[in-house]
Amino acid sequence: MTDKKDKPGDEIEFIPETPPAVEVKTPESPPAPDKKDPEEKPGENGKPLRDKLKKKDAEIKQLKKELDDLKEAHLRRLADMENLRKRFEREKTEFRQYALNEIMLELLAIGDNFERALRSEPSGADGKTFREGVELIFRMFQSLLVKNGVRPIVVENRAFDPTVHHAMMVEESEEVQEPTVAEELQKGYMIHDRLLRPTLVKVLVPKKGQ
Repeated sequence: MTDKKDKPGDEIEFIPETPPAVEVKTPESPPAPDKKDPEEKPGENGKPLRDKLKKKDAEIKQLKKELDDLKEAHLRRLADMENLRKRFEREKTEFRQYALNEIMLELLAIGDNFERALRSEPSGADGKTFREGVELIFRMFQSLLVKNGVRPIVVENRAFDPTVHHAMMVEESEEVQEPTVAEELQKGYMIHDRLLRPTLVKVLVPKKGQ
């Protein structure tokens, strides 16, 4: 392309400027993904694996603690059951030994009447038969008492013992220095190791001012 001027003979050739070359950048290709071992499982290496192991350890400790608590509770329950069993056996034994207190008291009254009858035996031939019959019944009665753990209280050394004696009569005397049993009015009895009925006695006590 030329541009003509008004002045003749002057032709100026117009050469257009060449535009600067534009560098075209080729887009970079995205980085190739890392290749993983097909046998490697995700989350089982590195920190995730450590966290998982810690969690498992905590669960195991908790389970062990719960197991120990259950064992302790079970042992305590067994001990309680054993104590309860022993208590029931003890109460059962005591019941067998002492459940007959009331009936024994009634039988003792019968025994007292037997003794009174023997003290006042009738005379004559018929009296002998009567005495033999009463003695037989009295021996059966005593056997029944012994079979059930009942035994008479024996007054030893004639010393008054308030734990087994009951004073029905008290008399002052210059012949004693301490309370003394002068007469046994009614026998007392023990049932095993317990007092069933105290002995009724007449007691001599030191005279006042002696």
